[in-house]
Amino acid sequence: MMSLKRKATDVASTEVKKVKQAGITSFFGQPKAVGIASASSAPNGVHTSTAMPKFDKAAWVAKLSEEQKDLLKLEIDTLHESWLAHLKDEITTPEFLNLKRFLKQEIASGKKIFPPQEDIYSWSRHTPLNTVKAVIIGQDPYHNHNQAHGLCFSVRPPTPAPPSLKNIYIALKKDYPDFEPPPKNGGLLTPWADRGVLLLNTCLTVRAHEANSHSGKGWERLTQKVIDLVAQKRTGGVVFLAWGSPAQKRCSGVNGTRHLVLKSVHPSPLSASRGWFDCGHFKKANEWLEQRYGKEGIIDWNLNVPPEKAGI
Repeated sequence: MMSLKRKATDVASTEVKKVKQAGITSFFGQPKAVGIASASSAPNGVHTSTAMPKFDKAAWVAKLSEEQKDLLKLEIDTLHESWLAHLKDEITTPEFLNLKRFLKQEIASGKKIFPPQEDIYSWSRHTPLNTVKAVIIGQDPYHNHNQAHGLCFSVRPPTPAPPSLKNIYIALKKDYPDFEPPPKNGGLLTPWADRGVLLLNTCLTVRAHEANSHSGKGWERLTQKVIDLVAQKRTGGVVFLAWGSPAQKRCSGVNGTRHLVLKSVHPSPLSASRGWFDCGHFKKANEWLEQRYGKEGIIDWNLNVPPEKAGI
């Protein structure tokens, strides 16, 4: 098993540049028809899967009604096309459009929503579908300022790592004694996302200072589709890290022969003492990935990357 001290800063910097080349600014121009890359062409694509067909985004957008274009502007502009190509039918369902109407009303009434709109789908841009090696499933976004930015468990600097994330670091340190967390007690997990770890919350938005305020409004259906999509399309196999019973229920339909599902209690201080610290998930994930894909499949869990290089 490799050491985590393998020039993590250089690796993260390179991978972030690759993501930024298709970053958020590229989604605000006129939509274009693009080929969704197969796994073999992914930056960290060690998984084999069926090549995805070309997605003519412009043609799809042209068929939308004016109301749909208005309600789905965020998805059109910021949801990475590797995901949009497969979620386009889901986001035009009455259920999802009702969710977008609800969010529009929340904003119109002056409610502060987290994460910022441009970050709601940041998970899709940091981890395109064809790069997914592992999936970590969260629950509700953080609901205070300068915390949530679209990746579960992750917070932007200078916000310190929240308690659950600190417990994640402790478990990681047991698996890899040379693990280094982000600088200055930070909690930025973009290096993981850029290395193929899909950091997906079950609910993608929340009202400021009101936990679970957007639960049951429709996000759960979409994010379940995302999980199912990974399980269906990443045919070479990925690791699902299911912490706590809600996350485990989300993975109940995952093929345990094709994929690895690792289950544990949630790292929250309320439950971590019941087995979290010795779960060994990070090392188990890498051992399984290495067995399947060789050294290239291994995830570098190190996080000691300067924020300016970590793709905030």
